[in-house]
Amino acid sequence: MKQIYIADAFTSEKFGGNPAGVVILRQGEDFPDAELMRKTAAELRYSETAFIRPMPAEELEQVLESIFNPSDAGSAGANPPDADTGTLRPPAGLRPQDIDGGFEVRYFTPAAEVDLCGHATIASYYCLKDAGLCDTGGTYLNRAKAGDLLIDVAGDQILMDMAAPRQIGDIRSPEELQELYAVLGIDYCDLDLVPRLISTGLPDIILPVASREVLAAIDPDFPALSALSERYGVTGVHAFALGHEGEKITAYCRNFAPLYDIDEEAATGTASGALTYYLVRSGLVRGDRCRFIQGEAMGRPSEIRSVIRRDGNGIQIRVGGSAAILVKGRIDL
Repeated sequence: MKQIYIADAFTSEKFGGNPAGVVILRQGEDFPDAELMRKTAAELRYSETAFIRPMPAEELEQVLESIFNPSDAGSAGANPPDADTGTLRPPAGLRPQDIDGGFEVRYFTPAAEVDLCGHATIASYYCLKDAGLCDTGGTYLNRAKAGDLLIDVAGDQILMDMAAPRQIGDIRSPEELQELYAVLGIDYCDLDLVPRLISTGLPDIILPVASREVLAAIDPDFPALSALSERYGVTGVHAFALGHEGEKITAYCRNFAPLYDIDEEAATGTASGALTYYLVRSGLVRGDRCRFIQGEAMGRPSEIRSVIRRDGNGIQIRVGGSAAILVKGRIDL
């Protein structure tokens, strides 16, 4: 029997935010068969379910040794994970003894395994704290297929590293722009901003729209959007409308990933990291923090916060929020 939770991420209230399943394995236990984990995610019917394996102390020590004392000395001392290898390059001043524990996490949608899921990670560490496996104020290593990330458990807020931001490409031709916006059921409008393919762990099309009204009017052709996502090699589309000057909201967002059986998500951590990078590159963020609202169209309002760290090695983005536990119990897998 394993511990199972259902938690709403990026909200402090039940039935808000983005729900995720969380299954915590016993110490020393291996992951179940991948197909069994996928079927479990399909049975729970949430966009993602995280399966968590606590790392034994000896294994964590070996992993930290490889991170903090890499054979390639030139890669040490930088902040973000390496974009190509997924290897964490720890912040200057952080020592192995500052890491309070480690967990290997695998993420499944009802259709397939994915390399990383932001909202399921936020939910996971909130549940790990409830299970007594994480402490407030602790820093933990999260080992995912997308790479190793650091997680800070700070009170009711969970803050997670994003993988090193990468702009993969952009969409500029009139034909491509017309196709993309038409698939979303809205007209293309020239905003002096172009859609860009960006990844901070998972690639998405970051798509600007003119206003909250246009954002609310999006009505995708989901089969066409699935085909388009597959063609561009992305998880889905993250659409946003900028908040008005003087507002405390950086942008309002909607996220669509039908290729992975997710028509719409109420909160998306990795896409929020990608949006943060988009806004930084576009000169639309002057400070070091962003606040995004997502999920309004689904009746599940979510608040996602991001933190930007700029240094000589580029930009590191962290995404965070709170969570609310709805269900906890045991599952027989």
